[in-house]
Amino acid sequence: MDKNRRNLAKMLSVGAVFPSQMAYSFSSIMESIPESSGTRKYGVGTLSQTDIEELYNKSIVIDGLVIPRGWNEDSFKALEESGYTGFSASLASGNLKVAMKALAEWRDRIDDNPDTFIFANSADDFVRAKNENKTAVLLGFQNATMMEKSIDNLDTLYNAGTRWIQLTYNQRNLLGDGSTERTNAGLSDFGIEAVERMNDLGIIIDLSHCGRQTTLDGIKYSKNGACFNHTMCEALYNNHPRSKTDEQIKAMADKGGVMGIISLGYMIGPDPGGETTIETYVDHIDHAVKIAGIDHVGVAADFAIQGMVANGATRENWYVPRLTRFKPSYQVRWPAWIPGLDEPKRYLNVAKVLDKRGYSTGEIEKILGLNWLRYFKEILK
Repeated sequence: MDKNRRNLAKMLSVGAVFPSQMAYSFSSIMESIPESSGTRKYGVGTLSQTDIEELYNKSIVIDGLVIPRGWNEDSFKALEESGYTGFSASLASGNLKVAMKALAEWRDRIDDNPDTFIFANSADDFVRAKNENKTAVLLGFQNATMMEKSIDNLDTLYNAGTRWIQLTYNQRNLLGDGSTERTNAGLSDFGIEAVERMNDLGIIIDLSHCGRQTTLDGIKYSKNGACFNHTMCEALYNNHPRSKTDEQIKAMADKGGVMGIISLGYMIGPDPGGETTIETYVDHIDHAVKIAGIDHVGVAADFAIQGMVANGATRENWYVPRLTRFKPSYQVRWPAWIPGLDEPKRYLNVAKVLDKRGYSTGEIEKILGLNWLRYFKEILK
């Protein structure tokens, strides 16, 4: 990590610059923050319930991935309760026509709700959202199929509002191999060309569902840091195709990326709703911090903002269809959520566990959103 990025990471702290009458600006946020010790002491909580809630309310909170399809009044209510400053929205990506329609629908929703939403085009939009008690929405896709066979379609998608693209989903596409593909061929020539154009435009490169070699290639061939906006650690959940190895996590961090830890229970541990708990979730944060460093770890949901239960997920309509959509290696389980994360204020609950484990207030702020903010400042044009 170069000197400028280290200095920026050191200076990203909200707590030091949040007097009651002071508004956020990116420059004011970039004031001094103590160096992180790198140590984690379990059971060393220092904040009271009131303190941790105040910290959370003052923090910039950014969710690395929300599934916003079917957005309704319940979604608006959950958003208000969540304390989110912003989120990356995963839109339908089947082909260019489908993607353009989804982008238009969300741009209209943002325009029609100016008291709630800000279209996120830069890191400063997240800062403005915090100042104005709104939510910044970063639009993107969990697949690159909407590019079809044309690099030029990236320009079309960017001009329509696209700011992040996952290079592949689970299956192979024209760019490369996904995480459940039988082969492990990495990026194609077309994929490398796409990465180069995304760099030029300022589109974030996400590698969450990419195969192992595609992940490494995406990091290697991107001039800027690529991210994993919703994933987990292979060291804690072996042999799951969606997990990232220590090698991948370190490579991602070395180029300035961020890893969002996914909140889906069956991705985090073997027994969602049971032995897999919010503590298991924070275990993944702990491990990612150990490998990547405190400046490269964030949070991510990968479901509706109100949570799976509140959004109507049932065994029949959620779990059963996935048994045919995903390979057995995906280890889909029911219930799929983790208590304490399947609710709008999921990251307040995470902050409480982080405090209990000895993370400083500055470190908690970074994980809640400042690491994403720093990353957006570096990548988005």
